[in-house]
Amino acid sequence: MPHARTVLITGGQGFLGRHVARAFANDGWKVTAIGHGTWSEDELKRWGVSVWHSCDVTLDSLITHGGEPNVIVHCAGSGQVSFSLAHPLQDFERTVDSTAAALEFVRTHVPNATMLFVSSAAVYGEVLTGRINEEVPPAPISPYGVHKYLGEQLCKAYSGTFGLRVLVVRFFSLYGPWLRKQLLWDACNRLTSGSAEFFGTGKELRDWLHVSDAAALILTLTKANSDSYKVINGGTGVGVPVSDILAALSVALGKRDAVVFTGEERPGNPSRLVADVALARSMGWEPKYDWRRGVREYTDWFRSIT
Repeated sequence: MPHARTVLITGGQGFLGRHVARAFANDGWKVTAIGHGTWSEDELKRWGVSVWHSCDVTLDSLITHGGEPNVIVHCAGSGQVSFSLAHPLQDFERTVDSTAAALEFVRTHVPNATMLFVSSAAVYGEVLTGRINEEVPPAPISPYGVHKYLGEQLCKAYSGTFGLRVLVVRFFSLYGPWLRKQLLWDACNRLTSGSAEFFGTGKELRDWLHVSDAAALILTLTKANSDSYKVINGGTGVGVPVSDILAALSVALGKRDAVVFTGEERPGNPSRLVADVALARSMGWEPKYDWRRGVREYTDWFRSIT
């Protein structure tokens, strides 16, 4: 029986991309994905990917392999502040160039499709008080944040000029199984190897959103009625100190009281990022994961692969 709905996911083998694929597949969508890497047949089935193309995300590859999707979820791009600081030009190319290609594909081949751009709370920069809503003016403090904001501006321009429906989700601190970078991954590797010294004071506040909740938000937004261009925060509204996350992680790994903070700030990392998610909730979505449960699940996954 043919699928009535088709989604194209760029960066489909990445951490977020694969979870988005499974969420759409479980909802009855046909999933086409492109990006780097290879899948076994079992992996394709496990993650709900019907068609996979291993290639760069360019206009040519999208025209060749993209088909005529109803929805494009643009997960491809850079995902780390540290990478953007070490390789700013590559970070720009991964995020801004690929976003321009995706938008041009929509404009020229599937103008009635909905495109969702995965952005980041890094666009806000340093906001010292309260929860951050979508009206807070962006002021990024890292190349990563700047490039995500440039991607957003491209989305806004294409939507306003060409009448495309484009949604932007600014995710806060995503985590969960298959995340092989950033704080939790680094912390698990350090704690299990006996090295437990971390940058910062531990008082830095982050809003931790489980990847399953993030994928559910994307699915909800692409099916909801909304304006032609809209920006939505993806978080939980709960700020958790980094020290609490690492303490829970160390206990789950059997490395209790092992964490030490240097007090040295890392460039490009704000001291607090906590979302106001009233808009996402108003569109019919609610996060389900408590961060404590999520940390236990993450450590179980980490143990299973090491």
